[in-house]
Amino acid sequence: MTEPMLRWGILSTANIGRGAVIPAIQASRNGQVVAVASRDAARAAAFAAHAGIPVSLGSYEALLADSAIDAIYIPLPNSLHHPWTIRAAEHGKHILCEKPLALTTSECLEMEAAARANGVQLMEAFMYRFHPRTTRVVDLIRAGAIGQLKSIRSAFTFRLSRPDNIRLRPDLGGGALMDVGCYCVNVSRTIAGTEPTRVQAWAEWTSGGVDGRLAGTLFFPDDITAQFDCAMSMERREWVEAAGTDGALRVTSAFVPGTGPVPIEHHRGRDLTTESILGADEYQAMVEHFADCVLTGTTPRYPAKEAAANLAVIAALYASVRSGGGPTDVADSGFVR
Repeated sequence: MTEPMLRWGILSTANIGRGAVIPAIQASRNGQVVAVASRDAARAAAFAAHAGIPVSLGSYEALLADSAIDAIYIPLPNSLHHPWTIRAAEHGKHILCEKPLALTTSECLEMEAAARANGVQLMEAFMYRFHPRTTRVVDLIRAGAIGQLKSIRSAFTFRLSRPDNIRLRPDLGGGALMDVGCYCVNVSRTIAGTEPTRVQAWAEWTSGGVDGRLAGTLFFPDDITAQFDCAMSMERREWVEAAGTDGALRVTSAFVPGTGPVPIEHHRGRDLTTESILGADEYQAMVEHFADCVLTGTTPRYPAKEAAANLAVIAALYASVRSGGGPTDVADSGFVR
């Protein structure tokens, strides 16, 4: 018996689609890419030919109007996630949208409301959460492998070389926190299993007006703290550590580990043991989960309100930076779970 297939349309020719998400859908057991759209018809045609996509369209509107498409993947700049998600929902399309889902919590909730009103699914594309190592780390912590959780530390930095990159434009929702720091915020919340109550942060600003570097601390209930730094001006660093009263767990290549086997380091005093986790394509796991939810009518593991909660913390971090690094209550961001 042939398994049902979700028919995907790709809204733009962004590199993340070309390099990761489109191949993941094409390799998935329950999805197929049927069309791609660009505002430049020639560019869409060239992209489709290179990626093996049967249909190319010269406008986003044409993609949304195509009845042969069930779901839309949106890898547009951050500032365009909100309007195009709502338009896709109004056309009855299910939506997988790149992180961060929106610029603000209120935008997230409007997107969620539009999806609900039109009977479609909406999920943020935080792919690392679908890797089996991420699941294993959280399970170990919940099982008491490090005792009582006390500290979470993480970093995600890289060096951006092109001055015209959209990540450097404030009008498009750029900045280190929105681009890679959002992973650190998300993994901290995931490991803690609860929401931070207040934050503190410091940032170094670019001449164009976005945070090129940002370091922050999140304060959770039960005296759990999470510290992180993110940057677009440093060498690649990508790791997460969770420490408790009886030990610590550490992972490198934490967010983009690749498809080969990856380790979890278990630290207990001066003893170090390593557990190897079988590799997986986290993008494929993500798109298969989303397609399963659409095809069976079940709610995604990570609904839009989860993305809104992440943005509430991000808003509080920016507020702390603007206040000179003082403590800022997350509740002041205006998000109510």
